[in-house]
Amino acid sequence: MRIFENYESRVRGYIRAFPVIFEKAYGSILTDTMGKEYIDFFAGAGTLNYGHNNESASNAMIEYLKGQGVVHGLDMATKAKERFLESLVYGILEPRNLQYKVQFTGPTGTNAVESALKLARMVKGRSNVVAFTNGYHGLSMGSLGVTGNTFYRDEAHISRSNVSFLPFDGYMGPDINTLDLFRKLLNDNSSGLDLPAAVILETIQAEGGVNVARPEWLAELAEICHEWDILLIVDDIQVGNGRSGDYFSFEESGIKPDLVTLSKAIGGGLPLALMLMRPDLDQWKPGEHTGTFRGNNLAFVAATENFKHWENNDLSDAVKYKGGVMKEELEKIAAKYPELEANVRGRGMIWGLEVPEKGLTSEVSSLCFEKGLVIELAGADDQVLKFLPPLIIDEETLRKGIAIVDEAIGEILDHKEERLKGEFVC
Repeated sequence: MRIFENYESRVRGYIRAFPVIFEKAYGSILTDTMGKEYIDFFAGAGTLNYGHNNESASNAMIEYLKGQGVVHGLDMATKAKERFLESLVYGILEPRNLQYKVQFTGPTGTNAVESALKLARMVKGRSNVVAFTNGYHGLSMGSLGVTGNTFYRDEAHISRSNVSFLPFDGYMGPDINTLDLFRKLLNDNSSGLDLPAAVILETIQAEGGVNVARPEWLAELAEICHEWDILLIVDDIQVGNGRSGDYFSFEESGIKPDLVTLSKAIGGGLPLALMLMRPDLDQWKPGEHTGTFRGNNLAFVAATENFKHWENNDLSDAVKYKGGVMKEELEKIAAKYPELEANVRGRGMIWGLEVPEKGLTSEVSSLCFEKGLVIELAGADDQVLKFLPPLIIDEETLRKGIAIVDEAIGEILDHKEERLKGEFVC
């Protein structure tokens, strides 16, 4: 690891939690240079929904390259982009009765968020945007402005103006409807809340701790936005692309956002980000918002192949079934170790095990890695173990990975109890 320690910037993050050199990956398994295998409950932070080196997508990309297909095309028309758009429109949007135009924004999710914020403010002629507690939308300046975690929000590199934060669903406890506050502020001319151009949110806050908005709460939020002429932006970058069990995470609620941002898994492991917008909102002048790498044709090829998973309900049904397995097994762990005071929450195949004791989840994640499982943390204080396996993981491997978490927790608690007994004897 010396080359990384000596020459890669200190800003590196995940390499510190998982300090080995990975050499190969397939499906839901990573392999390091020593041949040790790891079950992947991280999935590239939600990028690898279809697994590492998905065979059909990989073969399609290889054939495309062998045929000298265009790789870099800016926003020019290419055969790969044509096929991608046809698959997206006719295979994903139309079956869900969604009418959107597509903007290719650049290679990463934060590019899509920046585009959505910029367009919303331009169309509405208003600058304020409402975001939510624990929200995460990216690390470029505009996206940081609507991201809640103070770790990223240093005064030196963020503009705090023109963003108002409100409590997400459940933030004030299960018996308080946080949207009552939003309505009150909008109705009071002395509230200090400038009429927003847009509201931006994740329906399932992933980095924020796997906080799941109820369908009825989302429906009410959409109603408020419609009533007050506010655009609703759903950031589906991490929990879209099938993670919730539906292709879009908002489908269960029945809402139709004005703008949707997509990235991560849609590119099949390659950089690709886009924004979906209501057709009447497409008010850009040609070239008004641009970027060199907004036309990743190799990602178009992979994405088009992965859209085939949604030609029937097989993957959706599998995600919902395996999500049920995850919920059941995690609830067993919470019940098995009542001293943890753990809370289980999630939907589809994104689940969180929240443990209030500071630092314990970090210990669990580290020990899991030693035992052959890659699992990351979420939440404002890294208090949540985030379960984010590839959607295509087989049930046996899924259960094996959760069992490693169970085993790690048991060992840590046993060691803690032994240490306390030793201190008591002394």
